[in-house]
Parts: sequence; structure tokens; C-alpha cells
Amino acid sequence: MSGYLDLLSYGFMQRAILAAVFTGFAAPAVGTYLVQRRLALMGDGIGHVAVTGVAIGLLTGLSPTWTAVVVAVIGAIVIEVIRERGHANGDVALALLFYGGLAGGVLITGLAGQSGARLQQYLFGSITTISRGDVVVTMVLAAVVVVVCVGLAPQLFAVAQDQEFARVAGLNIRLYNLLVAVLAAVSVTVAMRTVGLLLVSALMVVPVATAQQVSRTFRSTLAGAMVLGMVASVGGLLLSAAAPAGTRVQPGPTIVLLALAGFVAAWPVGVWLRSRRRLLEPFPVVPTTAHQETDEHPHVHGEDCGHIAVPHGDHVDYVHDGHRHAPHGRHYDEH
Repeated sequence: MSGYLDLLSYGFMQRAILAAVFTGFAAPAVGTYLVQRRLALMGDGIGHVAVTGVAIGLLTGLSPTWTAVVVAVIGAIVIEVIRERGHANGDVALALLFYGGLAGGVLITGLAGQSGARLQQYLFGSITTISRGDVVVTMVLAAVVVVVCVGLAPQLFAVAQDQEFARVAGLNIRLYNLLVAVLAAVSVTVAMRTVGLLLVSALMVVPVATAQQVSRTFRSTLAGAMVLGMVASVGGLLLSAAAPAGTRVQPGPTIVLLALAGFVAAWPVGVWLRSRRRLLEPFPVVPTTAHQETDEHPHVHGEDCGHIAVPHGDHVDYVHDGHRHAPHGRHYDEH
């Protein structure tokens, strides 16, 4: 135990925890809107494009984080424009990002004379080697993402939920769609050192799916997803650090698996809550309508009948004062 606490006192571990906290908040915040728009795999597509940005940074000697941000933002805008104008289906455009981004990144990395191990730090994450400058960049970008996602929650939710309603309400649909795409690109690059570009979509989507199991409103889903994402990020990092000596446990996959474990644990709870809500309100309340009186009463009454005359053309059988009326024009002669 003392050895584990000593590990937390090191600077690289403290920087990793800070990066995990901010990444855990930012990625699910954007993922909530992507899930609402049924674009859960958009993070994967942007992540593959960001590989090209990382490779450009390695080739030019610039910061791979910033070149990845620029390329990812451009890719996100392109995919949104393609989706909006209808030149290709959303899944086709995402496929173009998947294959073109990954292939371009691997090719440029080779041209830069870098090995696959260098690129792997960004593909699968390497949070324990993150530098002080990268931590500052991660914190700043993550803070911007969270502030925008929370501050513009009503507008972004309206656009994600019902674009026709949002357009009638006077919102700029194109602007907000592009804003979500840009925020997704920034979140991907923020999380690439934590869980890696190939696993970043899981951190954006799985906490949202987990929060949806136990929440009933959009705001509670957004807040719950952010908390769950932070817990999964920090918890996965600490679990990997607590692995027995001699075993190498990567933080990125551990974070994703912990998030998936949270979904597995929340799913039966969600099933129970939904069934309980259905039992509390088993049937909708249907207002009753009174009979309309009429002067026409073509059927025969027995003696001492005395009931109010009502139309019977489209009614089902009714019982009045102990006698019965047949539907659709059929009448009983005896009461």
C-alpha cells in the first residue's frame, strides 16, 4: 500500500491523473449530443483522421497535439458538410474518414522516418508519459469543451433532438451542427493521449449509454455521463497503476473496460426502473364521454323502461337501467 501511495507522489502520475479527470469530463459531454443525433461512431471517424494530423506533426517537427487538432477539426467539418448536403450517406462519409485518415497517417509516419511504436502512443494512448505542456493543453481544451456543452445545452439539445423544431424556433441549424462536429474533433484530440485515437469513441459513448439506463431527462444524462466518464478515466488509470509488479497493464484499455463494466452493472438497474415505472402507470387515463340525447328512438321499449333516448348507430352495447341496447342498428325487442 505504501508503495502504491509513493507512486501517486511522482510528477508523471499526478500529470496523468489531471489529464484523466479533464478528459473524462470532456469526452462524454460531446458524446451525449452525438448519441442524441445517432452519430455515435463519429468519434471513431474523427480519430482516424487525427492519425494523419499526428503524422504531420511528426513529419514537420511541430507539436502532434496541435496538428491533430487542426486536421481533426477540418475532417469533422468536411464530414458534416457531406452529411448535410446529402452527397453521401453519413455512414459512407464516416467510412471515407476511417480509411483515408488511417492510411494517410501510417504513410506520412513512414515518410517522417518514425517507427510504429511512436505512432502507437497516440493510437492506444500513453497517459503516463504525458508532458507538462500536453497537460496544460488538455486542461484548456477540455475546459472549453465542457463550458460550451453545458452553457449551450438547450440550443444543442434542440438541434440534436428535432432539427425542424429548432429551425422554427429560429436557431441556426448549420452553425450548431458544425459546432458539435468541432467540439467532437477537439475532444478526440484531447483524449488521444489518455485512451488513444482508436478507443476514444468508447469514452465518448459508453458513459452516455450507462447514464441513459438510470436517468429520465437530458440534463441528468449529460451530468451523469460526465461524472461516469471521469470516474472511469481516473479509476482505470489507478487500476493499471495497481497491477502486480512484472505485469504491464495499459491505462487506455483499462479505462474503456472499466466504462463497459459500469454499463453492464447499470443495465439491469435500468431494466428494473423502466418496468417499475410501467407498473406505476399501467394504463393511460382515457376521459369518459356522456351520451348525447336525441329525439329519435326507433327501437321498441318494454313497459316501465324510462331510460333517456341516445343515438345507437355507431355505439357498442350499453346497459341502461337493467336493459341492453345492441350496436350498429341492431336492437333488442325485449328488456
